[in-house]
Amino acid sequence: MASPTHSLPPTAALSATQRLSPAIRPSSISFHFLSSSSSSASLRLSSNQRRSKVRVSDGNFTTPKCFASNPDQLKSAREDIKDLLKTTFSHPIMVRLGWHDAGTYNKNIEEWPQRGGANGSLRFDVEQKHAANAGLVNALKLLQPIKDKYAGVTWADLFQLASATAIEEAGGPKIPMKCGRVDVTGPEQCPEEGRLPDAGPPSPASHLRDVFYRMGLTDKDIVALSGAHSLGRARPDRSGWGKPETKYTKDGPGAPGGQSWTVKWLRFDSSYFKDIKEKRDEDLLVLPTDAALFEDPSFKVFAEKYAVDEKALFDDYAEAHAKLSNLGAKFDPPEGFSINDETPAAAAAAPEKFVAAKYSSGKRELSDSMKQKIRAEYEGFGGSPDKPLQTNYFLNIMIVIAVLALLTSLLGN
Repeated sequence: MASPTHSLPPTAALSATQRLSPAIRPSSISFHFLSSSSSSASLRLSSNQRRSKVRVSDGNFTTPKCFASNPDQLKSAREDIKDLLKTTFSHPIMVRLGWHDAGTYNKNIEEWPQRGGANGSLRFDVEQKHAANAGLVNALKLLQPIKDKYAGVTWADLFQLASATAIEEAGGPKIPMKCGRVDVTGPEQCPEEGRLPDAGPPSPASHLRDVFYRMGLTDKDIVALSGAHSLGRARPDRSGWGKPETKYTKDGPGAPGGQSWTVKWLRFDSSYFKDIKEKRDEDLLVLPTDAALFEDPSFKVFAEKYAVDEKALFDDYAEAHAKLSNLGAKFDPPEGFSINDETPAAAAAAPEKFVAAKYSSGKRELSDSMKQKIRAEYEGFGGSPDKPLQTNYFLNIMIVIAVLALLTSLLGN
């Protein structure tokens, strides 16, 4: 059994309307998995625990392909997650949830799901009881209604979607998410305890490398991901770290208390690195693994950079978070799919406009009258300025253009 692990940025307190157990409020978030007492309350899961192909009969959703998750439902679930974040301030615990599901990955194990990673196994009680996952049952309770609403979305995708959306809604970078993760089917497929990091190991830098290198991540990834500690709080009654409350946490939002890494602990920015470097505020938390970022020579290069260059942090964090969210995942379709509308459909489908000058010959520009003749020939074959010719007309029009260009050249000479 592993000792209590290191925390992802501690979770923001949840509103009373969520009816969370007072004994188990969300614990910290980051990959310093702070621990708290394990929950005795098991989460009631929906019957749709098995990996499901799209089986949606609701007319509100389309079923374009038989993927692990339905793309349309994922998009709708993302909007529901955004609404949830606005009322519960649960950004930190959602980030932690996605990280802890993916962070069990072992690159030295090839077989799925034995290798761990982003496979939805954290929905099972046996894994929730790992010391590093204390309090995460509350995140599952918050997501359960969304999962019930969108049966065509896998738990593995939902965890990672909630994590990435929380970062973005907290003002962080857009995460280039890939979807289509397949769920494990039962608790016997959960990884053994002890794969997540510890907040206060004897050799913090070495410990971080042992854990994150096992996942296939780099020093830059380690430091960039640590930037998520700008979100959340640690609570001593759960993790053994932090103060019961500070001037920044005594009034919430959500349940008051705990100690945050940053002043505005529901906003993703570079203040985590600035505050650790300056060490000027005793009300802000600095764990041994946080301090190591400015003490280890390799880590320090990136930590110093992020303290002064927020854009660099955002770029590197987005890349590292996306990499983490894919660890160990089995995708269906194998290449995964995106639900981000990165290229407007109208722009992608717009045909190339006809430009007669493209067909000028030599150094001479075609006269306006000749351009009009070419356009007339072009339209005569079925084309238009906004409509490309059908393939079987292309050769003919090119021949006509070539002849006209030759005539123009002869007449000019």
